[in-house]
Amino acid sequence: MKKTAIGVFDSGYGGLTILKEIVKQLPQYDYIYLGDNARAPYGPRSFETVYQYTLQSVEWFFNQGCELVILACNTASAKALRNIQQKDLPKLEAYKRVLGVIRPSTEIIGNFTKTGSIGILGTTGTVVSESYPIEIHKFFPEIKVYQQACPMWVPIIENGEFNNPGADYFVKKYLDELLAQSADIDTILLACTHYPLLMDKIKQHLPTDIEVVSQGEIVALSLAQWLENHPDMNKLYSKSGSIQFFTTDSADDFDNHASQFFGKEVKSEHIFL
Repeated sequence: MKKTAIGVFDSGYGGLTILKEIVKQLPQYDYIYLGDNARAPYGPRSFETVYQYTLQSVEWFFNQGCELVILACNTASAKALRNIQQKDLPKLEAYKRVLGVIRPSTEIIGNFTKTGSIGILGTTGTVVSESYPIEIHKFFPEIKVYQQACPMWVPIIENGEFNNPGADYFVKKYLDELLAQSADIDTILLACTHYPLLMDKIKQHLPTDIEVVSQGEIVALSLAQWLENHPDMNKLYSKSGSIQFFTTDSADDFDNHASQFFGKEVKSEHIFL
């Protein structure tokens, strides 16, 4: 049987922060990354639109021969993953797998808090979906979850303004709105893969006793465990340490921005979905 790369999908650049940690944890595998930049951002879009866009992208990965696709996008994981897993995979490719970033994060986030109060920062779409409170309560029913949408953060990051003083207003605004919901919040999960680029500013505007958790390392460790637990699937994936990058928008624009998220130079190809 032909061995294939692991697919990693995001609406744009943010999933590169997940891929970066996956490659650090599992450098031997081959990866294909697709950013649907032409239709980003996904956050404000309807459930049906995000589902259709994500399904098209998953089908593209399957056409490249990928047996496993990681939705390295919280909005796609919140609005599309369950439908794809339950309705589409049985009809399309029953033996293939599509995994998201919400389940790995919610399985362990409760281990970080001492007060039992957690804050979630995400896109409007992720927050409205209620995916994080629902999933966290499955594993930690006693924990209180408070959410805050941060609609300006992705545009700030994608326009390269995340290190500039102008970003501070919106960073502080959303953090203040989250913390106003409860004085007991001691752990905050960055439930958007873009947000690690704002980590320094986020920490500047938070009390030092609040822990900020990003998802990259969590998802990477979860994938490593999943591969170990599924040896029959694991043997399907090729291991030569290669990475291919694709975007639905301008490859030059993608390459110019991607290095900020991935931590090294990226060379992509343009594709149509």
